Amino acid sequence: MSRLLYRIGAAAATRPWRVVGIWLAVLVAALGLAAGSGGQPRDDYDAPGTASQVGTDLLRQSFPTLAGADARVVLHGTNKAQLDPAILASVGARLGRVPSAIVASPPELSRDGDTALFTVHYSKPVTQLGGRDALDAVYAAAAPASDAGLQVEIGGQISENLQSVDGRAEAIGVGVALLILLIAFGSVIAAGVPIAVAMIGLGVGASGITLIAATMTVSTIAPTLASMVGIGVGIDYALLLVTRHVEGLRSGLSVAEAAGRANATAGMSVVFAGLTVIVSLTGLRLVGLNTYVTTAFTTASVVIAVVAVAVTLVPALCGLADLRVLRRRAHAELFVARSTRPAGTGSAPGADSGTGSDATPATPKRTLTARWAASIGARPRPWALAALIFLLALGAPVLTMRTWPQDAGSAPTDVTQRRAYDLISAEYGPGENGPLLLAVDLRQLPAPELPGLVAKVAAVPGVTAVEPPVIAPSGEAAVISVVPTTGPSDKAASDLVARLRTDVLPPGVSITGTTAIFADLSRLLSERLWWVVGFVVGMSVLLLTVVFRSPVVAIKAAVMNLLSIAAAYGVVTAVFQWGWGTDLLGLPHSVPMSSWLPVLMFTVLFGLSMDYEVFLLSRIREDWVATGDPHGSIVRGLASTGRVITSAALIMIAVFSGFALDPDVTVKMVGVGMAVAVLVDATVIRMVLVPATMALLGRANWWLPRWVDVLLPRVDIHGERFASATTGLGGASGSGSGSTGPSRSGGPNGSGGSGGSGNSGGPGGRPGRSAKSDKLAAGGGSTALGTAVTPSKSESSRKAGPARERATARETATDGGDDGDGPTDPGTTDHLQGSSGSAMAGSGIPAQVSSEPVDPGVKGRELQR
Repeated sequence: MSRLLYRIGAAAATRPWRVVGIWLAVLVAALGLAAGSGGQPRDDYDAPGTASQVGTDLLRQSFPTLAGADARVVLHGTNKAQLDPAILASVGARLGRVPSAIVASPPELSRDGDTALFTVHYSKPVTQLGGRDALDAVYAAAAPASDAGLQVEIGGQISENLQSVDGRAEAIGVGVALLILLIAFGSVIAAGVPIAVAMIGLGVGASGITLIAATMTVSTIAPTLASMVGIGVGIDYALLLVTRHVEGLRSGLSVAEAAGRANATAGMSVVFAGLTVIVSLTGLRLVGLNTYVTTAFTTASVVIAVVAVAVTLVPALCGLADLRVLRRRAHAELFVARSTRPAGTGSAPGADSGTGSDATPATPKRTLTARWAASIGARPRPWALAALIFLLALGAPVLTMRTWPQDAGSAPTDVTQRRAYDLISAEYGPGENGPLLLAVDLRQLPAPELPGLVAKVAAVPGVTAVEPPVIAPSGEAAVISVVPTTGPSDKAASDLVARLRTDVLPPGVSITGTTAIFADLSRLLSERLWWVVGFVVGMSVLLLTVVFRSPVVAIKAAVMNLLSIAAAYGVVTAVFQWGWGTDLLGLPHSVPMSSWLPVLMFTVLFGLSMDYEVFLLSRIREDWVATGDPHGSIVRGLASTGRVITSAALIMIAVFSGFALDPDVTVKMVGVGMAVAVLVDATVIRMVLVPATMALLGRANWWLPRWVDVLLPRVDIHGERFASATTGLGGASGSGSGSTGPSRSGGPNGSGGSGGSGNSGGPGGRPGRSAKSDKLAAGGGSTALGTAVTPSKSESSRKAGPARERATARETATDGGDDGDGPTDPGTTDHLQGSSGSAMAGSGIPAQVSSEPVDPGVKGRELQR
């Protein structure tokens, strides 16, 4: 896979306009198809196997007017005199002529006579009514009332399923992300590449969602969730690729070679990261609801599009930008070095690999992240305990969490469905917004028994009114409307449904309607959540065990992801259900957590959290395999990845926080919850709890029974096989952090041992170093902390965990052959250059982008030894 990604990256950088043109053509075609053949998303609350679904199916068969959409038109005046009967008659007649309307019921007047309520039934589902056009048609029918000065508000499915997209959330997230990228790279061009990749990937993916909506039911929240995830991962994935490309340029590689190697290493990380998100999303199928299946499918399609764009378009754009992706000062330095470099040399002077002339390197500055990592490693126990207590405190409110699907009562007050909801509650009682429908199968309960059933239900506490039964034309079913005393989102309404089912209703009578359906959905989602959790956690543990060859690391990663997600649940509960942040978010009162939220957040966040886990643990494991130092590898791994993870997390937080401004309450909850989860994950989890627990476990982190080691497949997700195959080739000097090989003399290409360091660069090249010196370089190279790490004799002869890993790497590095020759590309001569340094060898984790100019005298510590 790394070989293929290398060739894609090098070819895209060599022929950038061709790749850019292809993606622009794909984008235009996708947008055109979506505009001409796309469909509208809609919510599907069918829940097969639930008690309410039985009643819904019976009513759909017997009462055609209940099979389509509905609209509730509220006319409100300041006094009774304003409701002129002539105006009401005119509005009723006009509503009956609305396109696709079956019937408009007579107006129901409020007790004080200043409000009239019409209900319009349609013959089609809401997705086939034209969205905004259907709502405008209802407004036009009610024009006589609005002309007379009456307040006209519209509720029901026509308005509640109308998706409003203004793009503010996306614009805010992208704007903040661009600012972060400018600070990180110091180059407008480098900062613009991730934004361009995310936008093109999102455009293609979103067009695919619209096309999918034309063939199946797609939830109204699916496009927003897909946009949220697509923008976040698109920018993050491109950030990793661009950062790695910049490293290659600074180490002296040509543009095509740097792009190829970035794709072969960081590109593998991107592919695996996208795979983890997709695997997590597949857990939504276990819920058993069509709306979740399509949400998983549509979001996964956007992730696939973003990954495809990232590994092809990033190299192309970097090829177009040439050295302009660097900061101005570094750009000037490398431009001069390129101009003055003698023909035939493989790298610019001062490659970051640090094996050039014999000048003594300056000691790198000890970064803040390095100092933080050292302090965590020195006292892991108190840090781990403090982090755990903090996470448990954040997650404590989840014990009081109550879920309920979003309805008009939780919408902002500036939308018509919420104003209609409030008017109905004030004038007719809150229960009128969610009446219960008793579906009676007259084949089981004879019609003469209906009056007794009505009287029995009316006597139940919590029932304010029971309407007379209506018998279907077929004579096989009847429907009875029951109005509760409380609104649909009130817990008392759900309790009433349970009481009626358990103690009152005879066989053959089922409860349906909005309140009953939502109560069943909440219970179903609560039960199925644990199925999803088990599947996603199990798959993630399996994947991490295969990748890192450590069940301890895999299980610990899963537990920490669960802690961060629980903390996010707790914060959302406190903000929305407890009302701690409703005013700030534009909500008039507290609302329960949306029933859709726990499952959606869990699947998406678990996949995204694994990205950061892979980025951090890969660098720690690489250092551990090279040095055998369990504690030092943790410190150095955290120091070298902290800045990149922080930058990526800030971008994710900015994107998700922007969606907190969305008018949809469920989207607000998702935005707040995911922003909190990423913040906790990138700070408390990755910067404190992971290194602290790994420091406590020491060598036990990498325990793996030998029989399991034999059974597990070997997966190279960071291009380590590619890196070890190319390390040792002539050109830019570098220290291979992979396996060592037998000593060989450098030939024309300066081939060293497999995974060793070859410093010859064609003519005048030096022979490859011996296996002994290669081993010393592997353990004693320059580190992110700026200190040489040379394992002592006793440390090198410890239990052969790392030694066995190095031997295994030697056996499996088949891409380049046993002699260390890497993959070749006939069209790219620069591929015969050497490794770009220890930071480039065997790691998919980009190191921080340095703003300092390249120093021609910088060398690796291994040559001093």
